[in-house]
Amino acid sequence: MSTDPQADTAAAENPATPEAEPSAAAEAEADPAADTDRTGPDGSGTAEPAGAEDEAGPAAVHGEAGEGGPGAEPPVSGRGGEGESPAGPETETETGSGADGGADADAGAGPEGTAEPAAEAPATPALSEAQAELAAQRIERERIARRKAEREAPVAAGAKLSGKAADLLAAVRAVEGGAKPSSVYFDDAPAAPRRAPVAPPAPRPAAPAAVAASVPSADTVEGVRAVLARGGAPEALAGPAAAALGEDAAGQLTENPWRLLSLPAVRPTQADGFARALLGAEAGPGDERRTTVLVGWLLAQAGLKGHTALEAPVLEKALAQYGVPDPAEALELAIAEGSVLVFHEPLGPPVAGPSENAADAEDAEDAEQPVRVLVGLEGAAMAEESLADGLARLAAGTFDASEDWERAAGSAPSPSASELIRAVAGHGLVTHTGGEAARAEPVALAAAARELGLRVCLAAHAPGGGPDRVTVAGLLSGAEGPGRDTDGQFALDLLVVLDAPQLDVETAAALVESVPDGARLVLSGDPGVLGSAGAGRVFADVLAARTCPQLVSRTPDPGPLGELVSGVGIGELNQVDAPGKEVVIVPVKDAGEAVHRAVQLVAESVPRAFGIPADSVQVITPGHGGSAGTRALNAALKERLNPGPGRFGGFDPGDRVVHVPSAGRALPARVVSADAEGLHLERAGARIVVAKELVESQVRHGWAVTAHQAVGTRWPAVVVVLPGDAAQALSRDWVYTAFGRGERHLSVVHGVDQALPHAVAEVPAKPRTTRLTGLLTALAMAGAQPG
Repeated sequence: MSTDPQADTAAAENPATPEAEPSAAAEAEADPAADTDRTGPDGSGTAEPAGAEDEAGPAAVHGEAGEGGPGAEPPVSGRGGEGESPAGPETETETGSGADGGADADAGAGPEGTAEPAAEAPATPALSEAQAELAAQRIERERIARRKAEREAPVAAGAKLSGKAADLLAAVRAVEGGAKPSSVYFDDAPAAPRRAPVAPPAPRPAAPAAVAASVPSADTVEGVRAVLARGGAPEALAGPAAAALGEDAAGQLTENPWRLLSLPAVRPTQADGFARALLGAEAGPGDERRTTVLVGWLLAQAGLKGHTALEAPVLEKALAQYGVPDPAEALELAIAEGSVLVFHEPLGPPVAGPSENAADAEDAEDAEQPVRVLVGLEGAAMAEESLADGLARLAAGTFDASEDWERAAGSAPSPSASELIRAVAGHGLVTHTGGEAARAEPVALAAAARELGLRVCLAAHAPGGGPDRVTVAGLLSGAEGPGRDTDGQFALDLLVVLDAPQLDVETAAALVESVPDGARLVLSGDPGVLGSAGAGRVFADVLAARTCPQLVSRTPDPGPLGELVSGVGIGELNQVDAPGKEVVIVPVKDAGEAVHRAVQLVAESVPRAFGIPADSVQVITPGHGGSAGTRALNAALKERLNPGPGRFGGFDPGDRVVHVPSAGRALPARVVSADAEGLHLERAGARIVVAKELVESQVRHGWAVTAHQAVGTRWPAVVVVLPGDAAQALSRDWVYTAFGRGERHLSVVHGVDQALPHAVAEVPAKPRTTRLTGLLTALAMAGAQPG
């Protein structure tokens, strides 16, 4: 593996300074990975002291990351990025210092020779180019600052707001501008989207069309506006509150002002201020109206981090952080009122008391069953139970493996493909795991099944990959795939789902419910990649339940890239021999140099060395904000590759963009034009139009993306940018996903020093609290009982 001969990288710090009552707009991305994404923003790892290495490899550079200061709200946790909206928050972190005019990214000495195939560029042009890129970044920051100033200007109706009213108005404007709501506080929670999706996920009906949200009447909005005025809240909240709460929104807010938390950008501190203005001394922290709403709000925020339920002690701790005097009583009240559901999940076999004889049948009946108490919202609970029932239904199907299936297995292209075909021949539900090379095995299965006369559908998370492949979203909507029969079920005999780790519980339930009886379902994917943007960990739970055949591919990913990524998957960051420069490490000292090197690699080095055009080189970085986040990188890459005034809402014809029609779906596209109808994009040869009012929240420049946006897609060459202030965002699954997106070449712009090997070795994916494994196990045990 080649390395650049740069000196030790400098440590970078990124302190966060939350305010006493932060609004969603005021909460900047202190972490560069902070998004939805929570894609929620991602993870934190403990940085080790800075140091130096004589030979820089993927495991040989060191760095530190600062920690945020305390705020009035409970501490925020989670990593950013998963399932992010393309717009993200508009608060911009200050860009790092410029490049120092060191050696060109093409040059470097290492164990295998030069880091890049070209000679070192002269110092003066490199410095000038870096300055030009940083100037472009400054222009972008000034544009964002102007937009912030416009949003913070006095409202048209009168005097400028202040205090909690200003905070609430800023929060609303942040959401309208595509920013995320504030993240919350489960330190053991995984990263998940921090802002609400632009539209709710597709429901689980047989009919594919989604029901449009009802528009509140003018009288309803006016009534809500009057209540907000009495509570000192900005009138701009009237429309969103009426839409969220329905026709009786004014009455609900009058009776329970904390219902204002139904709006995505409103925080509990802001709702508390609104309630005090309306209720006076009655609005105490232990008010039953407050605690009931707060329980539901905390569970909803946990869902954005991937949980389908929370353990009762975790939820009680979160309530205590918000000043609830008796969290246990508050939780009991919420359960009694039916606003949340409670579940008792068995933990192992029953345990007999110390004086009991466990062998005695009568005593065994009295033995205690250890359980964990889980609390969840009805939507996620029903989806998870529906999914478990559907998977159990398919797993119970039995099939006779005919000689035709055996002949198909015998002619399969690999032993692993043969095993998969044999397993599917006799079972209704099969899981298949493996790396990128193993994706050929379910494809071979689909081809064999078609030759046997079966109706087959191959669905993936992202578009592309062949004419016979559809997206999961397109299949559910009816826009792609075989369509549905008269019963609303898919007209197919075999459904093969690639990228199964990207299935959230709502999407998986809709998918499984639509698979007809007598059909087969194969869930295939790489368990090491980043998880779904929505709640649940469907693929991991199905694997953990072990209630169906599980095929593990023995096909290794080839070449130096495959060797590197496979090592990351087991927690090892190894140096690999890359005689063809398949893997290149480019150490950098600061974020400015990281941006400069990334642009240089995309525009010059990779196209010159490998003949890969710049449009086929994808930059991946941990987050949207920060000095070398997607915003800074996209500004510099646009200036170099497609400069223009951005006359179409910041975009020009020819711009590479990412279109995110819903949380967790990041679709690469290119800008064609714009008119009164909206922004016209081209994606995979098809034209789409993004409505003018949705452009800011759904479209982002796409030369640089996060790993969460890149999952499910591969490019000929990938440049992974790891600036020093991104150290806390790294985890094993993030690195595994980012490094695995390149087909022929991977360049790592490396400024995090020892944080990279530390993340690979010691920072696994954060767990999600779900119920699916227990539900599947219980259904399998019940099915095994006589009668």
